Amino acid sequence: MDAVHIQMKNEGQMKNPATRMPPPARETYRHGDLRRALLDAGIALASEGGPEAVVLREATRRAGVAPNAAYRHFESRQALLEAVRKAGLAAVARAMEAQLTALRPGRDAAAHARNCLRAVGRGYMRFAREHTGLFRAAFAPPEPVEEVDADPAKAGDSGLNPFQLLGAALDQMLQAGLLPPERRPGAEFLAWSAVHGLALLQVEGPLRDMPAARADALGERLLDMVEKGL
Repeated sequence: MDAVHIQMKNEGQMKNPATRMPPPARETYRHGDLRRALLDAGIALASEGGPEAVVLREATRRAGVAPNAAYRHFESRQALLEAVRKAGLAAVARAMEAQLTALRPGRDAAAHARNCLRAVGRGYMRFAREHTGLFRAAFAPPEPVEEVDADPAKAGDSGLNPFQLLGAALDQMLQAGLLPPERRPGAEFLAWSAVHGLALLQVEGPLRDMPAARADALGERLLDMVEKGL
């Protein structure tokens, strides 16, 4: 059969549903990693519309399976949202770690400690602006603070979750003599409150239309205030 006849045959198959080749099976489902496929779908939904958009039925549709198949991995919509929340926290941690990785230690321990504190705050606020839906999902449920939580699903590449990364930065401030020992207890909550508050104003409050350059500048001023206030 020459090339022209092959092309005509292929075009005929495309026009005739009865002879059209079936689509390939989904790689994730075929290999048994349906939980990962559902979680990825949940993360995508959160990224698009925040925690309210995480719906189990829509996640199964995107994963290409029947709704009942999801219940072997997520017994409810809340269970899927909790898994998405953990993934969101890990993503926040990695954004903070990226800012830390970009630092050059140098010989000045005090300057490096300040830079580390600013880096974790900067990474947190930028993630909130750039990935607003997933950020909102990460902090949506009223869960307790995860100070000593060892769940790797909530951690970045360092093995620390966002709250622990902040704590580590504050410990460096303490060791460098920039934070008095008597002011170290509870400092995480004060720093976190300030940074999280500005992040919320910028992603879903009256500052949400602020240009990125101005938002960055305002964030740096906030970090100045946090550092001096500690």
